[in-house]
Amino acid sequence: MNLHQMPHTNLTNTVQDCEVMCEHMITHLLMHCQDLHLRHRQLQLLRDCADICTVTAKYLARHSTYSKSIAGLCASICEACGNECARFADQESQKCAHICLHCAMECRAFAM
Repeated sequence: MNLHQMPHTNLTNTVQDCEVMCEHMITHLLMHCQDLHLRHRQLQLLRDCADICTVTAKYLARHSTYSKSIAGLCASICEACGNECARFADQESQKCAHICLHCAMECRAFAM
């Protein structure tokens, strides 16, 4: 079975894209953000989101019995992160919000 025939490949890619975006966003904020004191919650949720996406991708890849459960948790955290990022008008936060909310929707659909 090649990688593209594996079940959940699209969801795994979505989750990994979200993880990468959140890690990028953390670095971006720490290096370029002038209002970092206002973004404590955003930073915390970005870290949580990146970490849960890492775990979710692993569970999906190994076809864990708990894949649906972890995807449900991933959906909740990605949604919270996306909503928090959406509060900030900068382009990077808006892009991150879009990716996180898309991941939340896909994980929620899988978890059902």
